[in-house]
Amino acid sequence: MNRRMFLTTTAAFAALAPIARAATTGDTFSLSEAEWRKRLTDQEYDVMREMGTERAFSSPLNDIKASGTFHCKGCDQALYSSDTKFDSGTGWPSFWAPLDGAVGTKPDRGFFTTRTEVHCARCESHMGHVFDDGPQPTGQRYCMNGIAMRFRPAGEGEVVTG
Repeated sequence: MNRRMFLTTTAAFAALAPIARAATTGDTFSLSEAEWRKRLTDQEYDVMREMGTERAFSSPLNDIKASGTFHCKGCDQALYSSDTKFDSGTGWPSFWAPLDGAVGTKPDRGFFTTRTEVHCARCESHMGHVFDDGPQPTGQRYCMNGIAMRFRPAGEGEVVTG
């Protein structure tokens, strides 16, 4: 394979990657940076679009024990059932499993270590990180930023935002 063929093939794969991803994830959601800035507060933007972290014990979602579903604040994708929420003692809402297909993961090589970043599968907003120190049955702890989610109670009830 010569250089020109290599570059052409690489460019073709790069151009087709978003199409392939959209086909596998189904309903995708994307906004321009300006649209995200208009939709989110400065703190929400920092966490969801720039991989920031909210202050521990600052989210009202950390204390929710009601039955319902936690949704992405960026696109309203359902992410976690309250059935998988547990008190990790870390100060962030924690879950032992996401809903099927709701989140994606990728390596996060910041802070002098590699962690596993968790993002919404629909809009790719940063949610938090997953660790292998959670309860059974998965042994995982999805440690999420409450500011990136909203809680919808089962049945009738008021939506709570982080």
